Amino acid sequence: MFMTEESNQNFRVLTTITTPDADELIVHVPLPAQSVYAGELSDPSFVESLPTYSLPDYKYKVGTHRSFDVPGNSMEPTLFEGDKVVCAFLEPTLWESGIKDNYAYVIVTRSDVVVKRVRNYLGSSKELEVISDNSFYETYRIPLADLREIWYVRARITPFLPSPQNIQRYVHQEMVELKATIAQQGKLIDRLGVSVEKALSGQNRG
Repeated sequence: MFMTEESNQNFRVLTTITTPDADELIVHVPLPAQSVYAGELSDPSFVESLPTYSLPDYKYKVGTHRSFDVPGNSMEPTLFEGDKVVCAFLEPTLWESGIKDNYAYVIVTRSDVVVKRVRNYLGSSKELEVISDNSFYETYRIPLADLREIWYVRARITPFLPSPQNIQRYVHQEMVELKATIAQQGKLIDRLGVSVEKALSGQNRG
C-alpha cells in the first residue's frame, strides 16, 4: 500500500526491547496498560516499562513480536478474557496486501486496542471491517486514518484448560439459547398470522 508522508504521520516509530546480545524480546501489553498504549501519550519510555520475555520457538526470533491481554468476551469461544495473544508486527506498507480476511489481529487505533477478525477493504474504501466471534457484538469498520498498529495473532497463551465437559456444556447452552430464539420467532409468526387473518376477514366483510 502506497502511503504519502502525510499519512505516515499517523503511524508511530515502533519501540523494541533487546537483550545485551541484541536478541529482540517480546513486549507484553497487559490490559490496564492498553488504554495508555493506544493513546497519544505512548512513548518509548512507556514501552520500555512494560514486561518482556522470550519464547523458545524460532519463529518468535524473527521479526518483532508483542503480546496483549485479551479484553472482554467479544472473541469467545475462540479467545477468552484472561488469555494472552502473541502477535507479529505487520508493517503499514504491507497492510493492503498482507492483511488476510477472517484472520485474527490485534488492532491499535488512536484510542483503543481490540482483538478481532478482519475483512480487508483498505484497497477499495480505506477501511478495515472488524468482526467478533461472539455473535452478540456487531461488526463495524475502522477507517485507515484511525489505524496506528496492526499485529497478526500467531499464538494464544491461556490459563484455562478446556475439558470435554466444558465444551459440551457450552454447546448445550448455545443450543438452548438457539431453541429459545426459534420458539420466540415462532410465536411472533403465529401472532402475525392471526393479525393478517383478522385484517383480511375485515376487508372481506367490508
